Amino acid sequence: MDTKICINEDLSLSKRFLKYLVPSVIAMWVFSLYTMIDGIFVSRGAGELALASVNISMPFINFIFAISILFSTGASTIIAIYLGKNDLKNANETFSLNIVTIAILSIFISIISFLNLDKIAMFLGATDSTISMVKDYLSIIILFNGFFTVSYSFEVIIKTDGFPFLATIGVVISAISNIVLDYLFVIKWGYGVKGAAIATGLSQIFSTLFFLTHFLRKNSTLKFTKFKWNFNTIKRILSIGFPDCTTELSGGIVIMLFNQSLLKFIGENALVSYSVICYVNTLVLMTMVGITQGMQPLSSFYYGKEDSDTVKKLLKMSLKAISIASIVTFSVCMIFTKPIVSLFISPKEIALFNTSMTVFRIFSISFLFVGYNVVISGFFASIENPFVSTLISLSRGLIIIILSLFIMILIFDGQGIWMSTILSEILCLFISLFMLKKKFT
Repeated sequence: MDTKICINEDLSLSKRFLKYLVPSVIAMWVFSLYTMIDGIFVSRGAGELALASVNISMPFINFIFAISILFSTGASTIIAIYLGKNDLKNANETFSLNIVTIAILSIFISIISFLNLDKIAMFLGATDSTISMVKDYLSIIILFNGFFTVSYSFEVIIKTDGFPFLATIGVVISAISNIVLDYLFVIKWGYGVKGAAIATGLSQIFSTLFFLTHFLRKNSTLKFTKFKWNFNTIKRILSIGFPDCTTELSGGIVIMLFNQSLLKFIGENALVSYSVICYVNTLVLMTMVGITQGMQPLSSFYYGKEDSDTVKKLLKMSLKAISIASIVTFSVCMIFTKPIVSLFISPKEIALFNTSMTVFRIFSISFLFVGYNVVISGFFASIENPFVSTLISLSRGLIIIILSLFIMILIFDGQGIWMSTILSEILCLFISLFMLKKKFT
């Protein structure tokens, strides 16, 4: 099949970029917004302690998505490169190998997790007052683990297949079903955190089935096909996907460290404030990831065609989009702090509400810098330079943020926790810009 069908080279580069960027960003917004709505339902239907319990559970969900990203990003990059070379056979074999591998791996993860549920809950930082709700939430999420991983992989690869709009539709289906089921299970039937977990799990089943029907239709470029267990291909997938996986996984580790630090230096109420920050931070981060994912299929395609000029143009377009998104995001968070926080915390809780608004504004400064680190890391992954991409991802997502957390606590005690992300993103930006300059000089 002609790869022109996949990328549509009849359009100008800017229109092709927007064709991929807009659906990717919308898909990420929808995902983030229904995650926020999930938190709002939990807070209003089961209480603020339940909201903190879900936040404590988040690192495990980060782990599930990190596994999917590990395979999905690598596979989609390799598939796009093969399509750029008009090698449909290897593209289909890579696609099939990827889906089967993550499906088997997810079953293994579910079994191990069920057998160690108590240990996982305690490791994540569950307290005496939250452990029962943390275990209730996790036990159901674990049950649906396979649908989380496969659905996200389909969503990423369907864009590489040339149907970015369908990716958005799939996410919207998942979002709407999750919101409706949240209302039923949490608000109307009073199932609390269990209801929120069931709603989220069922929504992933719906999106998985929707994406699966696409790949079984005739108009799909990519098809399921027979394949051999090529461990060199798996190794290649893992090496490319590792940076983005690190970003997601380290996000979970950081949430866990922040939760434990807040409990130690401030108290349990700080977990509620941090839960609000986490939901909004997810929306912001996913916006930046959406821009990056809009660039990656095109960048990988032209990298496969050895068209370096077009690859550079795509990077410039992405950086410009990130600049606009960063300024708009920061401005919205500063202007609309009160209504944003009131979605999760009642203004009647005066002390908690005012404190949450203050720390939210402090944390929001980091939104001015995070996007550049995400897109530059994604760019290096798209041109099969996983070393640099991993360096940036590990720096911003794990190493520098942990160092910043400890430094800011030493200097400012507990209040330094809220400022540590700002320092981390700025320091990482120096590394990102240095590596980018080195690449093009």
